[in-house]
Amino acid sequence: MLCAPIPDNEQVRLDTLRGLNILDSAAEERFDRITRLAKRLFGVSICLVSLVDSNRQWFKSAQGLEAAQTDRDISFCGHAIMQSEVLVIEDTFHDQRFADNPLVTQAPKIRFYAGYPLTMPNETRVGTLCIIDENPRKFSQDDIVALEDLGHLVEDELVAIQQSTLDPLTCISNRRGFEMLSEQVLANSDRLGFNTSLLFFDLDYFKEINDEYGHAEGDKALQTFAGLLIDSFRDSDVIARFGGDEFIVLLSHEGQGDNCMVLNRFEHIVAKHNAQSNAPYNLAYSVGIANRAFDSELTLNEYLTNADEAMFAIKQCHHQDKEISS
Repeated sequence: MLCAPIPDNEQVRLDTLRGLNILDSAAEERFDRITRLAKRLFGVSICLVSLVDSNRQWFKSAQGLEAAQTDRDISFCGHAIMQSEVLVIEDTFHDQRFADNPLVTQAPKIRFYAGYPLTMPNETRVGTLCIIDENPRKFSQDDIVALEDLGHLVEDELVAIQQSTLDPLTCISNRRGFEMLSEQVLANSDRLGFNTSLLFFDLDYFKEINDEYGHAEGDKALQTFAGLLIDSFRDSDVIARFGGDEFIVLLSHEGQGDNCMVLNRFEHIVAKHNAQSNAPYNLAYSVGIANRAFDSELTLNEYLTNADEAMFAIKQCHHQDKEISS
């Protein structure tokens, strides 16, 4: 058996996949109707929308298969995302990559596989629309075109999800995407007994940047600040543009005692950027902090309100300090 290889752009691919906020989400009719149609159209026993994560393939939609996921290294879809065209295995017994694969020798005993690689606008392939059968079969060029057409429908749905949860300017989560991810993080933290912290950032003097240097420069400031947040915080932290010049970061598995260290690190990163930047202004910000114990009944909206109020108090102090210094 040949284990599923790793693409050269793996980190970008995983960032794109996880940015969809779709892994481990509930079944949705918009995907299920496509897999039902494909299963019936091709007369196969199994059809899946399979998303290839770092160590697993997870099924957003599954017809004819009870499992929710399998290991990536034995997955057929892990091979399919290595190419831009449909991967067709007409008989696994005659393909040395798969002949002794446990998905062939054991249930579901795959003999035929065809997988269309689901490609996002940045050209990364996040998974497949695949059809599977326990009997070998021929797969014509017309069949390939039909599978591609159905695959494009799945891609359209994934792009729609991406557009609804991603901020188009900064390419980080928007408010809706943040709420979806944060609900999952808080539920998991409550289950595991971890406290969390919420940081609410507001860019200072953003209106002045727009007024003096133009909206294009204002957009650049927002993009730069988002990039600094991404560079400063961990992959497990939820980072989002909340709206306008406001950004939020949910620190998972963090206690209150860690906040000063985290913010000091970010302050140094912003200061280093300002020292090296050719922009005619420095990035400045106000940040408020709210904390939530794992056994708290504090809702996400209440959590956000607490962090927002803390940020506003800090921002008022900054304005007062500016007035005194002037």
